[in-house]
Amino acid sequence: MTACACDVCPPQGLSPIADVLDQLRHEAEKLPRTEVITLPLLAACGSVLACHVLAQVTVPPADNSAMDGYAVNSAQCVDGALLPVSQRIAAGQAGTPLASGSCARIFTGAPIPLGADAVIAQEQVELLADGRVRLPAVQPGSHIRRAGEDAQVGHVLKRAGERLRPADLGLLASCGVAEVLVYRRLRVAVISTGDELREPWQPLSAGQLYNSNKYVLLSQLDELGFDAFDAGTLDDDYQRTCERLEELAGQFDLLITTGGVSVGEEDHVKAAVDHLGQLLLWKLAIKPGKPLAFGYACGTPIMALPGNPVAAAVTFLLVVVPWLRWRQGEHYQLPTPQWLPASFSWRAGPRREYLRVRSEQAGLARYANQGSGVLSSMSWADGLAYVEPDSQIQAGDALPYFSFAQLLA
Repeated sequence: MTACACDVCPPQGLSPIADVLDQLRHEAEKLPRTEVITLPLLAACGSVLACHVLAQVTVPPADNSAMDGYAVNSAQCVDGALLPVSQRIAAGQAGTPLASGSCARIFTGAPIPLGADAVIAQEQVELLADGRVRLPAVQPGSHIRRAGEDAQVGHVLKRAGERLRPADLGLLASCGVAEVLVYRRLRVAVISTGDELREPWQPLSAGQLYNSNKYVLLSQLDELGFDAFDAGTLDDDYQRTCERLEELAGQFDLLITTGGVSVGEEDHVKAAVDHLGQLLLWKLAIKPGKPLAFGYACGTPIMALPGNPVAAAVTFLLVVVPWLRWRQGEHYQLPTPQWLPASFSWRAGPRREYLRVRSEQAGLARYANQGSGVLSSMSWADGLAYVEPDSQIQAGDALPYFSFAQLLA
């Protein structure tokens, strides 16, 4: 068969990222969910709900004042009306029915007394020396929060498969929910590979490098709400790589390796996965990030990321994060890119190229050096824009752009 030479197909042997994500979603969703556990609200941020959460109370429980002011019967409140103050109602207190021809001093959150149908802000009211107040005309319902306008008993507040955010916890607390049923957080081990890697506190010898990848990955895993574990650094040794992957496989829900997945003589991860299980994916049609692999080692999923820092960070955001969220049981949809004008020109090669860019008033600015080892480009950028294979873009052309906030939302 003759290899296709059209502009649409990726280079031979490379997988388009859309196809890879479809396959990874299928692989993630066919695995059994982690066990369901009960967590108090303050321990549940970032967790994924295992069942719907229903409101236990109506919020607000009764009509209440939206501001400090005076509760009135609007029909008795013509412009310039002089009314006595018959009672004072603070938040947490229950007033008595409003006496005809009077008003009630009321504070934010206090229940509206029977007979009142509006609140006038205190800034609009003139307090007279005899204790009466001069009031403007007001429309019925002004500055009143209606009972149940936020939530009603039995209503679904959050659905199974939703990831809990700080605002969600506040909503649940306001509705009388003290604990939730969630899926246990995935346990993820990050394994670095390479004889050359050292920790930042260690001195460097010739040919050695500081390990940056694990600091990026472990921090982002923690930020996303997964239980991340630093599984250390492996030397470039096939036997030791096999032993360590086998040792870790039964303890974690996902193994992530960095480096050792290319085709060099010292790259042993791919061969170890082939030996211990099954390699399903290898090589993405993107730049940076081509040497990415996915498979199973001793029955445990493994993501083998490139060793170059930018390639590892980009493939983590584009591929690993979606897989983790689907695997966790989240009803996750891939983000939709924004289309923003570029302030630069670029010619892409045979793979889709993800550029480190920053969104500025004049459009997307790119970092000058787009090398896959230039981690400063990720630190400088606020997102990624991509250029399709073998295409030329000019300044002013719109590019699809993902902010890092989108990719990690």
